[in-house]
Amino acid sequence: MPELPEVEVVRSGLAAVLPERTISAVEVLHPRPVRRHLGGPEDFAARLIGRTFTEPRRRGKYLWLPLDDGDAVLAHLGMSGQFRIDAPGTEDQRHLRVRFRFTDGGDELRFVDQRMFGGLQLSPGGAQLPPEISHIAPDPFEDAFDVANVARRLRRRRGEVKRALLDQALVSGIGNIYADETLWRVRVHPERLCDRLRQQTAVALLEAAATVMAEALAQGGTSFDELYTHVNGESGYFERSLQAYGQEGLPCPRCGSTIVRQKWTNRSSHFCPRCQRRSS
Repeated sequence: MPELPEVEVVRSGLAAVLPERTISAVEVLHPRPVRRHLGGPEDFAARLIGRTFTEPRRRGKYLWLPLDDGDAVLAHLGMSGQFRIDAPGTEDQRHLRVRFRFTDGGDELRFVDQRMFGGLQLSPGGAQLPPEISHIAPDPFEDAFDVANVARRLRRRRGEVKRALLDQALVSGIGNIYADETLWRVRVHPERLCDRLRQQTAVALLEAAATVMAEALAQGGTSFDELYTHVNGESGYFERSLQAYGQEGLPCPRCGSTIVRQKWTNRSSHFCPRCQRRSS
């Protein structure tokens, strides 16, 4: 699932082409991606015609496209959702689900989603922050993010530290990839208990999360298979810089021990058993 860097790459790409463009037509090619719009596909399309996009925004893994009247189109990319910018007449992608055309006759906005876990919905009054995601915590790149306060809240948790890092109500934007990379950098075992962390370590984890996601963003995010992050269809290449995630069986870049993969809930954790001792 795309995490903060991948979603920010998409937001930045859309910001270069969407603001001040007025929608002339919306074509919903499959109803599932607009399933959260209670009025259904036809109502979703009809209510957007004639409205104008402003600067795209993001919080954590969530992206929204504000409209100049104060509403917004809220998007979640799910496992495989992509926004694409394509010239009119460009061959449709195999998994094209929603198409936006504009009054200027220029490039189309397309929502492509192979697995259809993602989706779009109209968020009334959601231009600044859609109420549907008001429970999502600020991410480490926001001015409202208070690292010391979030670190204290992290230490008050009774569960495992990796579970806390993935809790979008505590800190948003971190998913399985960047949680594993963050924990590796600070030498913390994913099953370490939050209430056993020192404040200094909790702060270091949050700062490392911001650093690793900034590095990933600079490289276009992390793309696997053909699940692209760019609006032009190109993949990010931070996968080449991963130190722990997906590196099972390879030597730890720091100590040379073998990176292991351990089943964890419905995911997997990747870590170095020497650098990241559970009791350390």
